[in-house]
Amino acid sequence: MRAPNGRDAMTVVLDTRHDITLDAVRRVAWGGEGVRITDAALVRIGVARAAFMDMLDSDPDAFVYGVSSGYGLMAKYKLDAPARRVHANRPPTSLAAFGEALPGRVTRAMVLARLANFIEGHAAVTSALAVAVADMLDGRALPAVSSQGQGGAGEILSMGPLFYELGRGFPLAEKESLSLINGSPSSAALIADAALIAPRRLALAYRVMALSAEAFKAPMDAYDPVFDGLWGEPSEAVALRELRRLLDGASGDRRFYQAPVSYRILPRLFGLAERCVAEAARAAAVSLSSVTDNPVFIAPTHEHPRGRALSNGGYHNTMAWPALDGLAHVWAELCLVADRHTSKLHEGAVSLLPDRLVDAKHPGVYTGIIGMVQVGYGEEARHAAQRSFTPQTEGGGYGQNDMGAPTFPAWEKERRAGRCLDASLAMLAIVASRALEITERPATPALVEFLTEMRGLFPPLVDLPPFGADIAVLADAFTAVAVGNAGFGLAAMAD
Repeated sequence: MRAPNGRDAMTVVLDTRHDITLDAVRRVAWGGEGVRITDAALVRIGVARAAFMDMLDSDPDAFVYGVSSGYGLMAKYKLDAPARRVHANRPPTSLAAFGEALPGRVTRAMVLARLANFIEGHAAVTSALAVAVADMLDGRALPAVSSQGQGGAGEILSMGPLFYELGRGFPLAEKESLSLINGSPSSAALIADAALIAPRRLALAYRVMALSAEAFKAPMDAYDPVFDGLWGEPSEAVALRELRRLLDGASGDRRFYQAPVSYRILPRLFGLAERCVAEAARAAAVSLSSVTDNPVFIAPTHEHPRGRALSNGGYHNTMAWPALDGLAHVWAELCLVADRHTSKLHEGAVSLLPDRLVDAKHPGVYTGIIGMVQVGYGEEARHAAQRSFTPQTEGGGYGQNDMGAPTFPAWEKERRAGRCLDASLAMLAIVASRALEITERPATPALVEFLTEMRGLFPPLVDLPPFGADIAVLADAFTAVAVGNAGFGLAAMAD
């Protein structure tokens, strides 16, 4: 799309691979914007393609994996020029995976990330193919890509279905079919997706935990500014400042002795969360602009005047899944905190609130059973947060493909743990809201809007409803906040 002044509007412009950023993913994958490759980049792509073909044609003995050889177990077989051209025109055929499809925003991010190998010529594709891939982001429906069964050595099982139709309708030349499916754009897209969601989920957790601290009348000592310097950890200082901001204007009527551990360690746990969120963003930033093609084409230099095509393991992204594991771990930790807060708010001898949060006006309402449900979600989160390990592939790893990458299952585990946290936070928010209601206290100024919006979805209780369906509405709303589809006053801060 072009604005009247000739500038691109609602279009992400790519000139180098470093233009493929988290913000570009947000705009393209989440916001539906298109992509345009600059004329200068198209020239570079064309120059690299010409140099690659010159390298290939000038040396009959040149051995380039997947170009002048077969794939996988057939890599040892050399192809002559006619066979090489026939081999080149086959579309990607790695179409075996099946199962639940990835969200559309993730497949759009995969297409965008695919261009990192193309944009500076390292994939040695034609400029026409680069444009064809970019044009897939013009708003058309993209092919479904399974999130399950992704146990290959690399990402051909996810890339194949995504680019199969394009490959069928495009006059593919040497290396282009392989360049469509090799590398690690799926890992880049998956960690980018998690990295965009994580700050929103964390902002939501801050609000709910602060609301709980106010409901509990937790002393403010544990969040004192002195700890910003005493602990000496920048992420924990960020957490302390955010908790103080949310609790600014809190009631002066606090308990006179320390709160339980689950309230006092909030700055430490949120500091851990801040570090995990930052690491996810770093992993995404690096992964999105990283050249991961195999083989990768290196442009001619004085030392190598015809350039080089190097087989490598760039498609094995070792940043993505540890970062996803880190997020899953901290979501599980926060599930436990939410469960402990719910328990303590109901325990009158500890909270100094009405025991079991029984309201004299509506004595038949009891929210303690919610804690049992939190335990279930917490256990599910902890199971999801188990560490990911590199899998063997293909029945024990025969031939070349003897190790896979665990990014897809790591992403699914992180997503599941995050959804468990949304549910746990929704339950704690309901309990904290009730504690404030029955003691006739307001939220702090920074939490008033949040509490009002939340009560619009889950009103104060006057009888004993079937909790499950009503809690699910709030939990789903919290998930919608995390993926950017709802408000609760979070969007501006998270973006």
